[in-house]
Amino acid sequence: MGFVKVGVLDDVPPGSALQVETADGAVAICNVEGELHAIDGICPHSGGPLGEGALHGRILVCPFHGWAFDCVTGLSDAGDNLRQATYPVKAENGDIFVNLR
Repeated sequence: MGFVKVGVLDDVPPGSALQVETADGAVAICNVEGELHAIDGICPHSGGPLGEGALHGRILVCPFHGWAFDCVTGLSDAGDNLRQATYPVKAENGDIFVNLR
């Protein structure tokens, strides 16, 4: 599929997350100290929008019921058996691109 534009860098300052809807689903873009990360944006617990949750360092917390995921690795704090997909992400000329593979 390759990289597709999902937003602009100004919409996700350091320490914040952004929920982006794509043709293939939803992606949460996280800005951890100026470095972008992208994970599957739908919480497996009850379908909450992860990108609308709070970002605490690398940990993104679902706004529905507090399930937490490391936005760099995709791992849940509940254990190794629960992991969100992660995607390559880059910024170019102020735009954010994600490779949804």
